[in-house]
Amino acid sequence: MKKIFFFLFVALSTTILAQDKLTIESGNLSFLKGQTEVNVERNYGSPLFQAENFTETEYLDRRHKETVAKKGEAAWKTWIDTWEQHVETIWTEKFIEGLNKSKKIKFSQNVETKYTLIIHPKWMYAGWQGFVTQPGKLSAEITIVETANPSNVLATLKSDKIEGTGSKVDYGMEYGRISAAYEKTGKEFGKELKKALK
Repeated sequence: MKKIFFFLFVALSTTILAQDKLTIESGNLSFLKGQTEVNVERNYGSPLFQAENFTETEYLDRRHKETVAKKGEAAWKTWIDTWEQHVETIWTEKFIEGLNKSKKIKFSQNVETKYTLIIHPKWMYAGWQGFVTQPGKLSAEITIVETANPSNVLATLKSDKIEGTGSKVDYGMEYGRISAAYEKTGKEFGKELKKALK
């Protein structure tokens, strides 16, 4: 029993040390001083999933087989419909919710602003819920461009395995846990923004 708790402690400690890393790769955020609102876009691309770096197709194929085997095809239909809602809208909305926690600048979708922030998810981890809950994680690239000239990239930030904690989502499902990681990533960006706008 002692060995089990030791390994759990090591695993949790490693997770804590690896979480919430957001770094500015190029540029800075000081150019946002004086702005009241920034447009937000999502560039979904082809993110990878889980420690195995599955493509989304591979990940969903595995989930399909698992869900149908345990609960049947109807349960899979409900699951995939909800997953697609998260991919298309909810994850981005949660990211924006996190961004707006800073209360420095309003972040919105589909608005005409001088600058546009683009989130490009690179890797996601679904986590699990049980005796020990493992949060969802997100690694992403965040760029801010001049809206009228998108090739003019003013800042690039990268998040590394940011854990989704402290969010009001359904932690019982993987898409909910990933939602929390999107929100936490937005919050971490907000911290960098506060530093830049002092």
